[in-house]
Order: sequence, then C-alpha cells, then structure tokens
Amino acid sequence: MIIIPARIGSSRFPNKVLADIGGMPMIIRTAKAVQGVDSVVIATDSQEVLEIAKQHNIQAILTSDTHQSGTDRIYEAAQKLRLNEDEVIINVQGDEPFIETEVVEAIYNLTQNNKENNTIVMNSCYKTISNPEADDPNIVKVVTDKNNIALYFSRAKVPYPRDHHFDTYKGHLGIYGFTMKSLKIFCESTPAPLEKIEKLEQLRALYHGFKIAMIEVETESFGIDTPEDLKKALKHHNL
Repeated sequence: MIIIPARIGSSRFPNKVLADIGGMPMIIRTAKAVQGVDSVVIATDSQEVLEIAKQHNIQAILTSDTHQSGTDRIYEAAQKLRLNEDEVIINVQGDEPFIETEVVEAIYNLTQNNKENNTIVMNSCYKTISNPEADDPNIVKVVTDKNNIALYFSRAKVPYPRDHHFDTYKGHLGIYGFTMKSLKIFCESTPAPLEKIEKLEQLRALYHGFKIAMIEVETESFGIDTPEDLKKALKHHNL
C-alpha cells in the first residue's frame, strides 16, 4: 500500500500539492507516477484535494489537520483502512511528481526484507549529490554506517570535510517504508527535540534508539519545497 500525505498548508509554498505540473495537480501526478507499484491512497486534510482525487479515480481519505508530520497523517489513514500489522506501507511525499517507479520498488523490497527485524522501524533511500548541492538546506543529507544504517540526517552539510574536498554526499529522498506494526511504533513515540530543531521527522526514530535502513538509488527526482524548485523541475522535464 502506497499512502501519499497531502497537507494543503505549507509555509514555504502554500497549496503546493495543487500546483500545476503539465496540466495536472502535483498530488495527482505523484499518485499516477507510483500506481504501477502498489495500491495508492492519498491522505489529506483538504476537502478540495479529496474532490480532485475523486475526479481522477484515485482513492483518498480525509485526515486531521493537526498532524505534525506526514507520517502521522498516513498512520491515521492506515488505521482507517484497517491494514494488517505486516502490511508494507510506503510513504511517498506528495511533492515528488517525477519519482521513478524503480525508486519506490527499491524501498518496497527493502521494507519486505526487513519485516522481521524489530530494530528497524523505517526504510528509506538516498542518492549521491555533489558538494555544491549539499550546501542547500532543502536537500537533506544522511550519513550511514557500513551496513547502510542511518547514523544521522541533517539540513547541514554532513559529514563536514575538514581537511580536504569531499564530493560524494548522500542526499536523502523523503520516501519511507514501514510495516503497519513499525508505523504504529514510530507514531506512538514522542516527538524528539532533534526532530523539532531540524524539522526532520525521521530523527524521532533515531532519537528513540530505532534504526533506519537505507538503500542507494539513482534518480533525477527531487522534492518540490518552494516555487523556485517547481520552476527548476518544470524546466528540467520540459514542461
């Protein structure tokens, strides 16, 4: 099950999930991009998004407008769908209209492989980015151990290259894989100070001692956080 959180409010880009992407609202284009992987549901706090999803024959569920994170929102939707505890749930952000199916499939398979590992509550991915790209605080960086388990995520440039030039940073993509059981564990954990400081929900898992498994992927997609990001994406994809 792929659940796409769609919050209508955004401080940096109001109503961005409804932004036009080649004649289609961003949230709908995102949903259609991943339909070939698994069933898709949009979890939204907006009646307008609900109606638009219906027009495009995509299932959508109305959720609370008080959720602090997209993952909290998909958990409410998953509860309403009464998913089994071993169901694989992929959280694809609503601002990833150009995400490739291969990337979502990689997260799906990683989550399946880690279903029996109770220390891993989340599965996610990264792509290699350059030194200049790593300067952008909207591109989240991740550092991992030898087994590709996340050590930390930050908007800052990590690791910091003190003595030499470094050009193989890991840029995190905000796509997460859970089981219903691990999603419950994450969402019932208290929000963490680091999560609030960096505004990165995945730091909640690390703060509480859980693991996040990572996998490297190749992708040209990136999250659209600002109107400038949208212009860049449309230009890149000739739209």
